[in-house]
Amino acid sequence: EVQLVESGGGLVQAGGSLRLSCAASGFTFDDVAIGWFRQAPGKGREGVSYFRRRDGVTYYADSVKGRFTISSDNAKNTVYLQMNSLKPEDTAVYYCAAGGFALGYVESTYDYWGQGTQVTVSS
Repeated sequence: EVQLVESGGGLVQAGGSLRLSCAASGFTFDDVAIGWFRQAPGKGREGVSYFRRRDGVTYYADSVKGRFTISSDNAKNTVYLQMNSLKPEDTAVYYCAAGGFALGYVESTYDYWGQGTQVTVSS
């Protein structure tokens, strides 16, 4: 069974850090591209980061560049999103997604989605 499971969300004060995890089963991250997305209350879902482990392509939304870092652990088949210097505007439900032909932040090109994890940043 193909599955993505996020974890690591929580409540943190502005300026703090969190690390989100996205654990995969049923496939390996070498075969897909990974996207991290978020959806703030009352807003649409937006792309945060995109990563292709097979060739190292990585990019970030301007709003998180320099603060968020994506990485992976092959042995655990897990991708991480390290979030530093968090701001109240980073408050959202964060999702990871995977797709063999995923293109950037185009949601329709992703095949699998996690259930989401809540990140709340207090001011």
